[in-house]
Amino acid sequence: MARPLRALPKAHLHLHFTGSMRHTTLVELARGHGLHLPDALVQDWPPKLRATDERGWFRFQRLYDIARSVLQREDDVYRLLREAAEDEAAEGSRWLEIQVDPSGYAHRFGGLTRTLELMLDAARKAAGHAGIGVAVVVAANRTRHPLDAKTLARLATHHMDQGVVGFGLSNDERRGRARDFDGAFRLAKRAGLLSLPHGGELLGAGSVIECVDLLGADRVGHGVRAAESERLMERLAERGITCEVCPSSNVGLGVAERAEDVPLRRLFDAGVPIALGADDPLLFGSRLLRQYELAREVYGFADAELAELARQSIRASAAPEHVRRDLLADIDAWLASPA
Repeated sequence: MARPLRALPKAHLHLHFTGSMRHTTLVELARGHGLHLPDALVQDWPPKLRATDERGWFRFQRLYDIARSVLQREDDVYRLLREAAEDEAAEGSRWLEIQVDPSGYAHRFGGLTRTLELMLDAARKAAGHAGIGVAVVVAANRTRHPLDAKTLARLATHHMDQGVVGFGLSNDERRGRARDFDGAFRLAKRAGLLSLPHGGELLGAGSVIECVDLLGADRVGHGVRAAESERLMERLAERGITCEVCPSSNVGLGVAERAEDVPLRRLFDAGVPIALGADDPLLFGSRLLRQYELAREVYGFADAELAELARQSIRASAAPEHVRRDLLADIDAWLASPA
């Protein structure tokens, strides 16, 4: 009998703020605020997505923006993060780094600084409520001007003592190259934040190389296209740069046709550190636990390998050293328990 994956301690390092919302909460908040949701977010949920072409990505982004619109009040923000932390704890996730772009809410909650401080306070309270660690990654948007990214980088560095641990870059790789944002990442890295850009999802191995060489990436969001280059996988392995692999998201967006086509096993066997992630459960219909189930069921990971995946997620996190030590010991205890 296999060891229960829900009991395996793990860190979740690739989860977006809006995308972490429970589907039931989305529907309830929309109803309460008198907002209409399209069928794709109600009876046809989870939506059928394919974002490898521009029209598909536009549809994905439109649904994401509609979901964002239901967060109208400060109480909604507190609820989202409280429920996200509850869901993480229920799946054995003991440390969460949630990615937020305060720009999308600044007009509603009193500006960039006030919005980020609201989210940080909600994260602190959610952590205490659920009994897990919760940290925040501030992310810039590739489709906006690089100067906006610099503003967010400065904002992130000013809130490092309040729970910001990293600076990211998200949205469509095809609409904003990594090199355009090197100034913002220099600011963040100089201050001591982790560099956490997305790359190697909709574009190939070259996108990962740009994130590593130009943005000094400590982790790469997704990074699955690194499997297209043996040399790049060697570099990632040698430098200990973690890829935040999100199998369900890759299938949902058409990056891979089937779960079997996501190169998780290839990356792992090449020695590339991996942190499994759920990306946007609200749009893809599954959370972190399902990614570990896929590792076991689809990619053939034995329990010792699943334990190593969990260890890699802990090592790649910004968790304090004593938290890492305790979690690694608990992973060893899980593996030592009877199967």
